[in-house]
Amino acid sequence: MAEAIAFDAAELLLRKLTSYAYQEVSRAYGVYKDLRVIKDTLTIVRCLLLDAEEKKNQQHALREWLRQTQNICSDAEDVLEGFDLQDKRKQVIKDSRSTSMKVRHFFSSSNPLAFRIKMARQIKDIRNRLDKVAYDGTRFGLATINVEPGLVVHRREMTYPDVDASSVIGRESDREEIIKLLMQPHPHGDDDGDKSMCVIPIVGIGGLGKTTLAKLVFNDKRVDQLFQLKMWACVSNDFDIRQIIIKIVNSASTSKFASTSASSVTFPHQENINNLDIVQLVSCLRSKISGQKFLLVLDDIWNDDRAKWTELKDLIKVGTVGSKMMVTTRSKSISSMMGTVPSYVLHGLSVENCLFLFVKSAFKEGEEEKFPNLVAIGKEIVKKCHGVPLAVKTLGSSLFSKFDLNKWKFVRDSEIWNLEQKKDDILPALKLSYDQMPSYLRHCFAYFSLYPKDFTFLAGDITSLWVALGLVQPRNGNENLENVAREYIDELHSRSFLLDFDDIGHFFNFKVHDLVHDLALYVAKEECVLVQSNTRNIPEQARHLSIFENDSLGHALFLKSKQVRTILFPIDRVGLDRDSLLDTWVSRYKYLRILDLSDSSMVTLPISIAKLEHLRVLNLTNNCKIKRLPHSICKLLNLQVLLLTGCMELETLPNGLGKLISLRQLFITTKQFVLPQNEFASFKHLHTLDFYRCDNLKFLFNGTRQLTFVETLSVQSCGSLESLSLYSFPKLQTLYLADCKMLTMSLNNESPIQRMPMRHLYLEEFPGLLTLPRWIVGIADTLETLVITKFPNLKMLPKCFTALTHLKRLDIRHCPQLSTLPNDIQRLTALEDLRIYRCRELCQKCRPQFGEYWPMIAHIKRISIGKQKLSH
Repeated sequence: MAEAIAFDAAELLLRKLTSYAYQEVSRAYGVYKDLRVIKDTLTIVRCLLLDAEEKKNQQHALREWLRQTQNICSDAEDVLEGFDLQDKRKQVIKDSRSTSMKVRHFFSSSNPLAFRIKMARQIKDIRNRLDKVAYDGTRFGLATINVEPGLVVHRREMTYPDVDASSVIGRESDREEIIKLLMQPHPHGDDDGDKSMCVIPIVGIGGLGKTTLAKLVFNDKRVDQLFQLKMWACVSNDFDIRQIIIKIVNSASTSKFASTSASSVTFPHQENINNLDIVQLVSCLRSKISGQKFLLVLDDIWNDDRAKWTELKDLIKVGTVGSKMMVTTRSKSISSMMGTVPSYVLHGLSVENCLFLFVKSAFKEGEEEKFPNLVAIGKEIVKKCHGVPLAVKTLGSSLFSKFDLNKWKFVRDSEIWNLEQKKDDILPALKLSYDQMPSYLRHCFAYFSLYPKDFTFLAGDITSLWVALGLVQPRNGNENLENVAREYIDELHSRSFLLDFDDIGHFFNFKVHDLVHDLALYVAKEECVLVQSNTRNIPEQARHLSIFENDSLGHALFLKSKQVRTILFPIDRVGLDRDSLLDTWVSRYKYLRILDLSDSSMVTLPISIAKLEHLRVLNLTNNCKIKRLPHSICKLLNLQVLLLTGCMELETLPNGLGKLISLRQLFITTKQFVLPQNEFASFKHLHTLDFYRCDNLKFLFNGTRQLTFVETLSVQSCGSLESLSLYSFPKLQTLYLADCKMLTMSLNNESPIQRMPMRHLYLEEFPGLLTLPRWIVGIADTLETLVITKFPNLKMLPKCFTALTHLKRLDIRHCPQLSTLPNDIQRLTALEDLRIYRCRELCQKCRPQFGEYWPMIAHIKRISIGKQKLSH
């Protein structure tokens, strides 16, 4: 992925160089002209990078040129961060009003004069290196290409409707479901109230067989009886109205169902249709389909421009009632935009069907009977494919007529991304989706490779990483970066890259399809490295390390390069068990952005941790031996996320915590009885505050000042907590309260009830409550998510419940005494996701079709009662 990462690194750097803030600061430090020259040279190099993408396989030296370019961009980013860090030092000194601190600052290497000299020297070095790669790029014969790399993609071959139905495995039930939809009358019409045409989207990941399914349906004899005219048009990357019309007209002309009496107007032969202007083309189109009951398949849709889709739809609304369209796409958002009925989400094949298809691809007919040992290995190989037929065909075909046992074992034991791929194989097919992403998504996507397959991502696991690495860009200056990162997640989900996505409002979790994980490994290549017991060396180019096994932790293994930006321990109970190795990392990797020491066994952190001036994320989760943190940790002025969850022996937070002026998220487990509110009031960017098993806390803070910055507050298993004033958090949007046995749910807020801007409320394990607290009235105008879990004595929902007119998600679990819903629950018109689980009597009353409450909730878009899930 060198070319993509180099381009994205150049993009990020250019964005910084052109920002008003950097222009101002460069003038202040006398380096404006140098940075302007760097920006101009980098603009040229950025354009050369796109040509390098096309030519890198022909010229080996280009790969080294790409690496050098990437290194320069990364080094330049580190230099520019020096400006930010210097400003933060000034801010801390100003806020401290400490004379001694000002004197120390003057005599340190970061005083204004020393800083100016250091920066000038480093910027001159960057300028010289960048000039050299620009010169080398032109010497390689690279041309400047002024387009986004997302628009320079390898196009998929045009598809056609013909298919040998006997060769298609395991799609019989899917075909029947789609044909049922084609036979049904159009129930709703589109947004304009037009009922003449129904659009049925088929959506799924690349290689799943969407086009094959559409072909099966298109060629079914029952479909021939339903429609007077059948047409097929492969749209692919460009949603060019003119070209689509030509394809539809050509398909209509060659259809055996085309009516010869549809119009008396004559048009040029098919080979001359390209010469028609758009007016003639539209007239030709309408002549072909007007008055016909037709089926039109638009295969492989990528474009999400609603205006273009509306334009095309309006042109073909001339068929008779009952005309239908099928569209295939990898994008859920596109299928939602185009569909007039719920999308048909295509799933993978069964293991049995996968094995049947694999054997068919790997052997001549009957040949497999001679090689039962190979078939046994084949059973293990198909597990890697996770139901995706193109992956099965790719691996099966690669072994066709190869009977060497070792070759089969090699395919079984290798990651798919390490196997040779032809242009029509699975990884190139999936890479089409990757190529189509905007640049900000492509660079984020690669970091899924740092986590193991089948990993369950929770809210914040990867979004904090993206933010820390500077990959998330606000669309305006005040936008919350975590909210933008959540939008990135939603977009990846829409593109069918994520599995088992569970949206619970502020919180969410998901998995990544194994083949998508293979794609992430494929595009990340040497940039991201998984460190395991069999890892013998780490490439010099590696910037992000993910350690899967304790046995892999050896001093000799870790490279001496200063380029490392990330060290992760993503697997539970795998962590650092040697203080000496941490000392090595701190001294060697001074540009670290993310240091994950979760599940480690350290007693303390070294004082030298303060040398990691660029550190954004420090994760100490479940470090059960740590009693104190060094005060030097408060010098990490770039730190955005500090996780101390599960540090059960931590006696106190370090003094001076308020100096962490960049802190955005703080997760705390401590033995303290009370927290210094003045320290917390110093934070200007902290929006997430989490308390877990703080057993001695009776009150969160020892002051009355409001924490106007906090938007998300989580308090869990704090057994001594008696009081919590929500008025201390006037901007609170998300509240999670769980298992706080001494906490009265009045929260000191019952009188008078005031309005709060809360959007998401999660209440868990409060056995003493018989109903919900009265203060919920104060959030009626804004609440979107309500989750109630483990209320064993909850018997009814309050009368004010149906005042929650903005509620989108209602989740009720483990409330065995709750047996009724409000009679006017239909007033919750915004409700689109209802889940009721482990509430025996209530589940019975909400049973689909038969429960007494079913008529009141049947209109809700997504319903899950017990284990039964329903979607409209």
